[in-house]
Amino acid sequence: MTDAPRLTDRAALMRNRTRAARAPARFLQQSALEELQFRLEMVNRAFTKPAVVTGDATFWAEQYPQARVVGDDEVLALEQGAHDLVIHAMALHWADDPVGQLIQCRRALQPDGLLLAVLFGGDTLQELRAALASAESRVTGGLSPRVLPMGDIRDLGALLQRAGLALPVADSVPLSASYRDAFHLMHDLRAMGEGNALAQRMRRPTRPAVLRIAADLYAETHAGADGRIPATFELMFLTGWAPDDSQPKPLRPGSATARLADALGSVEKPLAD
Repeated sequence: MTDAPRLTDRAALMRNRTRAARAPARFLQQSALEELQFRLEMVNRAFTKPAVVTGDATFWAEQYPQARVVGDDEVLALEQGAHDLVIHAMALHWADDPVGQLIQCRRALQPDGLLLAVLFGGDTLQELRAALASAESRVTGGLSPRVLPMGDIRDLGALLQRAGLALPVADSVPLSASYRDAFHLMHDLRAMGEGNALAQRMRRPTRPAVLRIAADLYAETHAGADGRIPATFELMFLTGWAPDDSQPKPLRPGSATARLADALGSVEKPLAD
């Protein structure tokens, strides 16, 4: 256990997800699924013991009916060494301990098993963040936590190494959606289960003036000729393998048997002292 402040109010997050399940907006989940399937097609292997960690069990169980689907709880309900594929689907950005989540996924993998994780990255909702921050500053003279902080590709890639995964790769896919206005966007976020569930969020209702000004600023800054506003989403994909002796390994420094200059056909010149 740790005394560090928590990022997520899990009770609020579960309420948001339960409400969203009544009339879900899943176009980003669908985009994540298509990208994951593309990555799996690039791997020359058939996976027979998959598992999925997610906050939307209904959607992902339908896509992978043969998989064990578990919630993104602090302690994952996965058995050690039971799976050859673990997918962490659209939930890692809410984790208080993302490295701990990845370590648990690695432990659930068989040797040379594959981990694929997809989550929101740092450019997600950048327009809405700026509009809300500016509006709240004007109205109240301060700022409160409203949009989840999300990592960039360098930080998230480092999580794979810290979790002890081999051959780590991190990449991102930018997406853009079009909305009638900022209120339409916020309605969609609630339908995704991605409303504000930050532990340090303001617990009283937001002043209507803040939302009106934020919507106006969003439109003034970003609206197109048709009056609609864009919303940026960034999907981050993390890939890593459970360590195994069969995997390629870097050579020890000084163990090369050929000179780079010979391979390039160049003349090697010593540097002056």
